[in-house]
Amino acid sequence: MEKIIEESKQGESLVLEHKPENTKKLFIESYGCAMNFSDSEIVASILSGNGYNTTQILEEADLVLVNTCSIRDKAEQTIRKRLEKYNAVKRINPKMKVGVLGCMAERLKSQFLEEEKIVDLVVGPDAYKDLPNLLQEVEEGRDAINVILSKDETYGDISPVRLMSNGITALVSITRGCDNMCTFCVVPFTRGRERSREPQSIMKEIQDLWDKGFKEITLLGQNVDSYLWYGGGLKKDFENATEMQKATAVDFDQLLEMVAVGFPKMRIRFSTSNPQDMHESILHVIAKYPNICKHIHLPVQSGSNRILKEMNRLHTREEYMTLIDKIRTIIPNGSISQDMITGFPTETEEDHQDTMSLMEYVKYNFGYMYSYSERPGTLAGRKMEDDVTEETKARRLQEIVDLQQKHAWLRSEEFIGQTVEVLVEKVSKKSTEEFSGRNSQSITVVFPKENYKIGDFVNVRILSCTSGTLKGEAVGLSKMN
Repeated sequence: MEKIIEESKQGESLVLEHKPENTKKLFIESYGCAMNFSDSEIVASILSGNGYNTTQILEEADLVLVNTCSIRDKAEQTIRKRLEKYNAVKRINPKMKVGVLGCMAERLKSQFLEEEKIVDLVVGPDAYKDLPNLLQEVEEGRDAINVILSKDETYGDISPVRLMSNGITALVSITRGCDNMCTFCVVPFTRGRERSREPQSIMKEIQDLWDKGFKEITLLGQNVDSYLWYGGGLKKDFENATEMQKATAVDFDQLLEMVAVGFPKMRIRFSTSNPQDMHESILHVIAKYPNICKHIHLPVQSGSNRILKEMNRLHTREEYMTLIDKIRTIIPNGSISQDMITGFPTETEEDHQDTMSLMEYVKYNFGYMYSYSERPGTLAGRKMEDDVTEETKARRLQEIVDLQQKHAWLRSEEFIGQTVEVLVEKVSKKSTEEFSGRNSQSITVVFPKENYKIGDFVNVRILSCTSGTLKGEAVGLSKMN
């Protein structure tokens, strides 16, 4: 489970700089998590070098790609509807080719290509460099597929084209895959085992972003805290590394410090964290450097030890609460957000109340809450009966959402009277006279524009709030400029 990119961005078609020498047109849409959106930038970069410019007009595309998500059934249904739409256009423009990328590609490869015949090519998350070859296969009249999962592909040598960018914030992928076999999650099966990207290639990408005027990066991975570079290879093979490799290995707190020191005027975020890998050393690095944002997204999934065990989560309720206490002590001005699943198989009313009491203990700033949907291929899908009724799931989810809303109000109100640093990202949705950005704690802040501009770090005194937004007035530029 991981943070889903905000709803308004889902299915956004992406555009990059036009190259006059490119003659073909690519229409690419992304769904799901930040990792998918980051991967679409890699795909666009590869295809830009192979004759493709992007278009936002579906009907004129030579190639249509959809980067897919398998994390919830709703996401898969959305993508199926989009494929129906593409194929309706394809009947009018038979030269158009349709491809599926990402997590659904791996899971539904034969269904899409052979049984339903709704796509021309299927490309898994580790096979994007093979796209030019696969497109050649399609041009020659053959269906094309590559969903082989790699032990070492990190795309560290690809400089991603920034697609849905505001020119201010960017995603930088540092790990791929996941070794945590949570019973509800498809990621290890669709994205493979965990491996980390070479630190210098990460620093080089950030340098390139800095040179282009970007002000904030998010270090990205299914589980960033377990980042470990020891010369390449899978995380699980580290135990077989040489003594020299072990002595010179770089872990997440070292990487985070390297980025913070190397780019003191660049704001740094990271996502997603896993409780068992969030070591105290990471917290001290966050506290030490003002350019590292004071927000930790810390998925818990359930407050019940019994359900956590059924989910194969590698932490208990008590261990999680101890970690929360450490975060509050070491980063007292930090914010914490959650992922929560309700209605997991065998969940009782007592288990649900355990989740509610954990939420009362933490009082998260915000969260991402879902009712359980069975994912084919997962251990829960294979071995557990989805035995909580939809009505019960809906009620429990509503109770969790209502409690989170209450806590979000409490946390927002704590900011009233404070002055916070805001990176201006865009004009506010509700008023063209106001700017919108986020503070270090990842809370949205709006304030009157005055003479400030997008990309400025502005100190804003908070005067009022809603449960999700802080409102204030600018008091001057911050030292980060």
